[in-house]
Amino acid sequence: MSEILITGGAGFIGSNAARRFLEQGHRVIVVDNLSRMGTETNLAWLRSLGGDLVFEKGDVRDLQFLQALMERYRPAAVLHLAAQVAVTTSVTDPRTDFEINALGTFNVLEAVRLSGQHPAFLFASTNKVYGGMEDVPVVERNNAYEYESLPLGVGEDRQLDFHSPYGCSKGAADQYVLDYARIYDMPTVVFRQSCIYGTRQFGVEDQGWVAWFVIAAVTGHPITIYGDGKQVRDVLFVEDLVDLYEAAIGRIEDVRGHAYNVGGGPENKMSLLQLLDKLERMLGRRIPISFSDWRPGDQKVFIADVRKARRELDWEPRTSPEEGVKKLLEWVTENRDLFRTIPTQ
Repeated sequence: MSEILITGGAGFIGSNAARRFLEQGHRVIVVDNLSRMGTETNLAWLRSLGGDLVFEKGDVRDLQFLQALMERYRPAAVLHLAAQVAVTTSVTDPRTDFEINALGTFNVLEAVRLSGQHPAFLFASTNKVYGGMEDVPVVERNNAYEYESLPLGVGEDRQLDFHSPYGCSKGAADQYVLDYARIYDMPTVVFRQSCIYGTRQFGVEDQGWVAWFVIAAVTGHPITIYGDGKQVRDVLFVEDLVDLYEAAIGRIEDVRGHAYNVGGGPENKMSLLQLLDKLERMLGRRIPISFSDWRPGDQKVFIADVRKARRELDWEPRTSPEEGVKKLLEWVTENRDLFRTIPTQ
């Protein structure tokens, strides 16, 4: 079977993707510096599954390390998922954010290009490349925000407008990945991802809000809502995202050089307050919360128009928020010992 190389492979999305490819009999090379909370736990879990797993500890900021990897392996696909993932962290430490997200992605691209190999190259970008979208009217209906005139969500034709150091670093990487398809004929594809959640996610207060709310509700950590809680996102369960990765690898010649908005779409939108309501019903008790001021750059609503991915990759979200939150809640409850000393940020 093929070799699949995953940067950030011990992270939330990476470990779920690695499990899928291991189960299919592929050799999976997990590349991670194990700096994020939960990565060592996820790596141990992956090793317990059996299969042809290889772990390479290293950092995407190290070009020589990446070049050595490409000399050592000949992957059929590279999933570049390693990243600094929080807007708040990017604001307090923009240099590190740039070095990991922008320079790190450039390094991975260069290591692949200089190797002379042509693996399918998948990049996890973000909806933050579209900025605050202040020009798009938002209305409140049924105690939640929604776009006034974008019933299907934001399409890929939306003008890019990087906002926050995180948006700039991921946006620069996004454009590099697309340009390497044009300039160097590399089979690259960009996924501008929106609110991915699921098992193996060690969410914290400033990143991974669905997982954080579930973890906090189970463990008794305080939950603070920044804003009024009516903010809406289109949530996508991680298994559905891995389905998309599989589809892109299988059709890479058709989709090379393309960018796709990836989220739950309008059928899977959910506000913060709606998530809390679901959790209270599932747990059978009230969840105490407090409110604080809005955080800079927090959009009232983001919904991805996923029709391009549906049309060109024959893909669509399959897991409803009710089903996905239930799966996540069960996983956190079964593994609550992992969250006894979690930080909020």
